[in-house]
Amino acid sequence: MGDSILDMYLYETNTLLEQLDGILLAAEEADTFSEDSVNEIFRIMHTIKGSSAMMEFSSLMTVAHRIEDLFFLIREKGMDVVPEQTRPALFDMLFQAVDFFRGEIEKVENDEPLSQSIDHIVNKINSLIDKIKGNPESPAATPAAPAASEAPAPAAAPAEMTAVNQAYLFGVHVFFDEGSGMENLRAFMLTNSIKDYCSDFVCVPENAETDPATSDIIADQGFQIWFRTAEDRDMAMPAVKNGGSVREYQAVEAAKPAPAGEPAPVESSQSAKEAAPAPAKEAASKAAPTPAAGQQHAKESLISVNLSKLDQLLAVVSEIVITESMVTSSPDLRGLRLDNFTKSARDLRKLTDDLQDVSMSLRMVPVSGTFQKMNRIVRDMSKKLGKRAKLTLIGEDTEVDKTIVDAIGDPIMHIVRNSMDHGLEENEADRVAVGKDPVGEVILSARHTGSEVIIEIKDDGQGVDTQAVLNKAIRQGLASPDHEYSQKEILNFLMMPGFSTNTEVTEYSGRGVGMDVVKKNVADVGGTVSITSEWGKGMTTTLKIPLTMAIMDGMEVSVGDSMFTIPINSIQSSLKVSAKDVIHDPAQGEMVKIRDNFYPIIRAKELFCMEQGCDNIEEGILMWVESGEHSYCLFVDELLGEQQIVVKPLPSYINSFNVKNFGITGCSILGDGSISIILDVINVYTAAHNIY
Repeated sequence: MGDSILDMYLYETNTLLEQLDGILLAAEEADTFSEDSVNEIFRIMHTIKGSSAMMEFSSLMTVAHRIEDLFFLIREKGMDVVPEQTRPALFDMLFQAVDFFRGEIEKVENDEPLSQSIDHIVNKINSLIDKIKGNPESPAATPAAPAASEAPAPAAAPAEMTAVNQAYLFGVHVFFDEGSGMENLRAFMLTNSIKDYCSDFVCVPENAETDPATSDIIADQGFQIWFRTAEDRDMAMPAVKNGGSVREYQAVEAAKPAPAGEPAPVESSQSAKEAAPAPAKEAASKAAPTPAAGQQHAKESLISVNLSKLDQLLAVVSEIVITESMVTSSPDLRGLRLDNFTKSARDLRKLTDDLQDVSMSLRMVPVSGTFQKMNRIVRDMSKKLGKRAKLTLIGEDTEVDKTIVDAIGDPIMHIVRNSMDHGLEENEADRVAVGKDPVGEVILSARHTGSEVIIEIKDDGQGVDTQAVLNKAIRQGLASPDHEYSQKEILNFLMMPGFSTNTEVTEYSGRGVGMDVVKKNVADVGGTVSITSEWGKGMTTTLKIPLTMAIMDGMEVSVGDSMFTIPINSIQSSLKVSAKDVIHDPAQGEMVKIRDNFYPIIRAKELFCMEQGCDNIEEGILMWVESGEHSYCLFVDELLGEQQIVVKPLPSYINSFNVKNFGITGCSILGDGSISIILDVINVYTAAHNIY
């Protein structure tokens, strides 16, 4: 139960922080907060404060609490209360707060202790609150009223109530947020916090932690904490002030005890509210707006599901696909005419296809979450590098598998940083001199093409100096000075391990983590990376990634007695050729001409050192394949037909032989129970290139 509550807390808080980032970026661009934005930030901070208090994450709760107080003032007085010269500091502080929250959440996820010292961020918030309160241009002549949770004990004489114990005459009467729920547990957590300041006190109700029935009493009549002395009460006030979900509180002192046999009078919730400062009531009412009926319905139509459950669902669906294929392709049915069975088998195939599509769609999420995070990268780097730049997003509603979205976040971030650091010119005058907009642009786009998604990161900067890259590659021993390289080959050096064109280490690049890591991360999810650039015009990095890794359409081919699967999306066509169509190059390599272009021929039998298989080019068939920047013809014995396959990872024992480097990426079980090896078109080319 504890883990599920923590998972929900992490999910909710991360979602709120993403919303907050978007609100702040839009507000900074407009140099003001709209009324809706102020209310939304207040609500977000109120939620983070309350949920963090429930989880006893005090650092998160305290910072959220102070920002909530800040936005209470802005909400009451309007944005005019924030002087224009103070606004940059307000935006910077809020961005720092988001980073602080993210850092703390990461510590929670990694089971690390939270920050003990939060003075640096709290002091900035307090400073802004002081500036706003002391702003002479404030519409109100009187200082801004404090938020409910900030309200100090009134200077006026405390209200009188009847104490439960004549030894404890100095009390605090606390009310929690309306509709917060679990008031008894909130009261218990509050008393735990008070113990850090003072251990000698009594409570009403006294058994809140063990009796859920007290929730209704606390919600209606409040929660009382009684101390022996006024000094004890004063010492405990910080715990009450910072208590999670505390709506209002009031210092109280004991009245004369009730006569024997009469119940002790309990102050009504109404009188407690009247005793509390007026802004506290307003804060409570505005903190929890009642959603409209339509909004409520929309919320109820969504459900959060743990990703591991979706993995299990997909695994079961995959097995159903395999089993259905094994049943309909059973050798026992060979030669039999079974019309009814064939019809039922067709219906079953349609249903399994539909089931597969639905189960896959459950895992599909838009790339917008990953794309939106890049706004923050561009914003921060613009300020630190002194470069004005804007980020343009295209196709952010494009959906891909959740695991792939998670895997491409870091590569996209690194490429965007490269565009800001290397790509865009250092000097705006240089841009203007060649007719460019002084504000640089980074374009991040996504689109579907069949079974893969193409993500492009493009900048309108200076582009890549290919000669400088080649010189660096020669110095590092990656290139030969005697060889003539194409532009594409030179740009590929950028993705070599440790390669960097930066002459100095900066905060964002030059640390030995370069495009090679991007290439590896994308390759891990079955994708490819390619770079194009034109000097003076900019650079484009293209990621081609399959929509999902679990189930794919493949073409079955055979070599001897072995079967291989080639991904359908990599196949251009298949063709038969005669011996006279094959061209031999000086290195005894084979090529074939297709549509005015020449493509190398790779023989699967030779590549995998197989004993069986066709040698005569006229007896087999060529599969013209293309992936990334590689296009070639794979020579196999026979084309068996298209089949939907379930991708199974190879055992770790087999992977230890680096079979992936030879183009073997996994395997699949076919309908007759046999195993087919899945080929990775790019690594087949690389392996053949190295061998030949």
